[in-house]
Amino acid sequence: MPTVAEPDPQATSSHMMKTTKRGRPYLKDTLDLFATLIVSLQLGPHKQFFRTFPHSFSTDEAAQNLASLKFSQSNRGPDPREPSRVVTTTTTTTFSMTRDMAKAMCQHFMDARLIENATDPTSNLFKDRGTYQLTPKGLHVLERFISKNGINADHLQPVFSSQPICIKLLHLERRSSDDEIIVTQSVITALFRRFVGRAPNYSPPVDKPLDIFQKYNERSKGITLNDMTERAQPLLGKAAQVHKHCFAAVAALEWLCDFTSVVGREEAAEMAAQFVRFGLITLVSDKRKNNDSAIIFTVRGSAPGGNSPVSQQGEFRCTAKAIYKVTDEGRRLAHWESSRPLGVQDSPAASSTNLTTVRSSEDGSVDSNSTEVKKGSLSDAKIHRRISLAEKLNANYDAGEKKNSKESNTDRLRYILEEPGLRSLFREFLRGNFCEENLSFWLDVQDFKKKFNITSSAMAATPATRPGNRNTPGQAAMERHHESLINTAFVIYNTYLAPSSQCELNIDHGLRNELVKYLEEVVTSLTGKTFQGRVEPEQANAFNATQLQTMIRLYERIQVHVFRLMATDSVPKVSC
Repeated sequence: MPTVAEPDPQATSSHMMKTTKRGRPYLKDTLDLFATLIVSLQLGPHKQFFRTFPHSFSTDEAAQNLASLKFSQSNRGPDPREPSRVVTTTTTTTFSMTRDMAKAMCQHFMDARLIENATDPTSNLFKDRGTYQLTPKGLHVLERFISKNGINADHLQPVFSSQPICIKLLHLERRSSDDEIIVTQSVITALFRRFVGRAPNYSPPVDKPLDIFQKYNERSKGITLNDMTERAQPLLGKAAQVHKHCFAAVAALEWLCDFTSVVGREEAAEMAAQFVRFGLITLVSDKRKNNDSAIIFTVRGSAPGGNSPVSQQGEFRCTAKAIYKVTDEGRRLAHWESSRPLGVQDSPAASSTNLTTVRSSEDGSVDSNSTEVKKGSLSDAKIHRRISLAEKLNANYDAGEKKNSKESNTDRLRYILEEPGLRSLFREFLRGNFCEENLSFWLDVQDFKKKFNITSSAMAATPATRPGNRNTPGQAAMERHHESLINTAFVIYNTYLAPSSQCELNIDHGLRNELVKYLEEVVTSLTGKTFQGRVEPEQANAFNATQLQTMIRLYERIQVHVFRLMATDSVPKVSC
């Protein structure tokens, strides 16, 4: 394994990188090493097979940099000799490894879907003379690393602007002792809902080929599903049977590797086997030949018994011919039925006599009423339905409600935010595009600012407290309210802005760094402890009103950024 040296002013230590019982490095070390490597490389055009691949690197370049790789990280904390002073400690980590070990690490990066072969993205092998590019997942990891450590990475901006990036990577919690994924019912539920999406993800009919951004956006909605018809077997008395919501086993492994923090197909297969154990998916067919080998992953756990769909054992077949489908229990857990308007078709195989929702990947609007269409063209049918979100947001929809036909996207967004009905529809659209957290953050900060302003006005109108009146009911109530405001401020931070938070926002590097640096300074000066990325309750309670105001100003700037993002990125898609 790679040797890791961590020098400081007093001493230098050297040790082997920590590995799991499977022989792979711990996830955090893997991601840090990967991001450090990419920052050290000068990604550029590389030619292979008469083609040029932009923002790529070669096997030789990766091996050469991994042979001696340095990464410096600065932390602010109390001076051990004088706790009242805050000092900055810089730790430099040096990785060193042989060429063979460097290639093995790059293979591990490839297994984790952080990089891919530029000439053949379907290849799973890291080759001696290859050209490689970052995947959307790799870009996500890189962006987080740069943001967290305040690294100047201007040379990587062209990469971020020209390739898709994974906005919502599902981070699975791991045990600190062995780095194994913690499996609980709530974890499997969250993972499965992300895996199947908010609605069945059938490939939409397209008139022209999709670009890489559109293709990635479609995949990010959930595993791509198909309907499979099982042939009739008259000799066995079996009629033809249509299985809905089917997917290939290999496609499931690839999806889990691309959109979650699993580090290879082995972990992905274990998660898929858990889906089987929890009764969420089931095998439809595995038509491999008798002499074909099959890799079958089996997981075990406790089962509640009774009518529970959870079994003690689940197995997942990793073969090219294996087909699985979402079960009734899986559909129930995914909330597909409740997420769709009445009568919505969830697969292309549904009856054509009942025309329902027309899915649009651009505007996200749906028709709410099912309508029967008799023979004839679609244009002949009169479809009676509720006004869609796209039409409500269209500048020409209602001259009485909208100012004029040339309203900007900013005006439209303000109009949406002011109207509860439109706001609810807009939230549904954002949820379908996995960016609901933008609206939630904006509204939470707006509500927080109102509460703070009311309190500030009340405090300004309250006469100065006399020394003997500190414990009056009014003063105590104000103190409790101040504590409530502080807690709200850090609930917002821990929910939307902390690393790996549940609804982490994708915001500007500079803004995030400014917020983190401010929290580092305040937390360290108040508690004497190093800021670890999240604010604990005891740390939050130490904040005073002035520091709270600074937090609000930073939140307002992020709020402006999020508003601009929704106006430029989301509103045009629902109003075209």
